[in-house]
Amino acid sequence: MSSAAAANEQPGAILRRAISVLRGGGAALPVVTASWAQSSTGAIAAPDGQRVNLSGHEALVLTHQLRALHDAILVGVQTVLSDDPLLSVRLAPGPQPRPVVLDSHLRTPLTARLLERTDIKPWIFYSDAPEGKADDLTRLGATVFRVGRRIDGLDLREVLAILRERGIASLMVEGGARVLGSFLRSGHAAQVIVTESASKITGVAGPAIPPFKVSEREIFGVDTVTWGQP
Repeated sequence: MSSAAAANEQPGAILRRAISVLRGGGAALPVVTASWAQSSTGAIAAPDGQRVNLSGHEALVLTHQLRALHDAILVGVQTVLSDDPLLSVRLAPGPQPRPVVLDSHLRTPLTARLLERTDIKPWIFYSDAPEGKADDLTRLGATVFRVGRRIDGLDLREVLAILRERGIASLMVEGGARVLGSFLRSGHAAQVIVTESASKITGVAGPAIPPFKVSEREIFGVDTVTWGQP
């Protein structure tokens, strides 16, 4: 796990819970944190799939503190296509996690901002791709890994095993809904952190929040953040 010094000197309840789980570690596979923000209606994106601002500043700072605690941060290619994210830590001190993309058919654009980063380049997992696309991404600094498929997408266990072999001990999964759902259904998520916004926006529904054995809630500005272990 990346240094817990990335968090506040006196972290709140959510950060303390998250740090405790990450410190528990896992020998065979990375410890996975599933984290997302949703509206009061359960939407995580606008009806057209485009990103909307759901979290207030305080909750966003928490998200960046959590990012800094993880070795890598993972999204699906649809998030790359719709949001063009940097997947970086900007609102909190700490190290930059490795960006990871699940992209079955290598649809990641060659103009994606992830590929323009000069500090740390993305790792992209795929199963098949147009001829030459893997070489093009590699020339731009990405590292691509070909893995097997299952009915609902890439073989997550194979992805996680490769990440662990390459030194990734902790992984934060941020989206989109399909990718989050896959990690939750497969049982790979060791903890879940959900920011619940007061926004009433409707659109793309987020994943179903699993029942928790243990849970914690904390207020961040106008948002409520829930931590739990499935």
